[in-house]
Amino acid sequence: MVHLVRRRDWIGRIRLALTLFGLPFIGCTREVRTSQSIRPISTSCCNLYTTSVWTMPSSAASHLKSRCPQYPGSKIKRFLVPDDKVGWSQNWPQYNPVSHTDPSVEKKPVWADPDIGSFSPKFNAMDGGVDRTSFEGSYKMEKGKPLNPHGRTGVTGRGLLGRWGPNHAADPIVTRWKVDAKQAKISHSVSKRPILQFVSIKRKDCGEWAIPGGMVDPGEQVSLTLQREFSEEALNSLAVPSSERAKLSERISKLFKSPGFQVYKGCVDDPRNTDNAWMETVAVNFHDESGNSVSELPLQAGDDAGQVQWVDVDSSFPLYANHSHFLELVAKEKKAHW
Repeated sequence: MVHLVRRRDWIGRIRLALTLFGLPFIGCTREVRTSQSIRPISTSCCNLYTTSVWTMPSSAASHLKSRCPQYPGSKIKRFLVPDDKVGWSQNWPQYNPVSHTDPSVEKKPVWADPDIGSFSPKFNAMDGGVDRTSFEGSYKMEKGKPLNPHGRTGVTGRGLLGRWGPNHAADPIVTRWKVDAKQAKISHSVSKRPILQFVSIKRKDCGEWAIPGGMVDPGEQVSLTLQREFSEEALNSLAVPSSERAKLSERISKLFKSPGFQVYKGCVDDPRNTDNAWMETVAVNFHDESGNSVSELPLQAGDDAGQVQWVDVDSSFPLYANHSHFLELVAKEKKAHW
């Protein structure tokens, strides 16, 4: 039994190290597919549709980038957390993570909370206009601070995140079919399935390609966040002359009022996550089936994006956080190449 425990710990450490450094690990993991049930969600802006998604059997499997060796934007080294020590239920007296809150957060911008002790937030509830509930259900508290539902990350505090507990975001996945000069769908040479394209931005903070998205403002509906973030990051709507802004707004509103496919709702495996602050998102796919909606609009990177372009949906294309997983779900839904 002792040898078995040691072997699991050894394998967990190797797997974590290989994954964090971008190397493959071949092991006995499995995915669980849940049955699909689609139901409409009514909002004032658009009708979203939700469906069950692929889920991993353990939090450790979807909690890798949250344990990256060095915290982004800093020289802070995370305390190494092997797979078998991720869960809070695992007793680990030796766990001694460093506390880190980025100077930009400590300056107390309007989007950030004060330090714990200087205010009394209502965790696991709506706290005025701030939503402190989690899509994962009720999260635990320790010494007045919320604990990441997916477990240990190797660093405490808030890091680059403004809110203690869940930091809610929205990710609009805008897609179209890749077509030839005659507007016929192009299929992949290997899978023989039609190829989807999505609007991707290159983040300025880390240089990685990602789905355009951003934080949900206090009191803001997610549907409005989806439309706003896409307009600002992929179309640079804030810089569009007022004479053209109305036309752009009309075109975007038409797409975002169409039924969207809710791809994912829950915690995100984000390198900014800490033990006490983490990212959660609602990812929704808006598809331009005819190719005459946003497909005809010139893409222009906004303030938070270095570049923006249509990119083929393909498993080989590396993306920020767990955005690749979102696109895989979209490809499966559309029966497209992945």
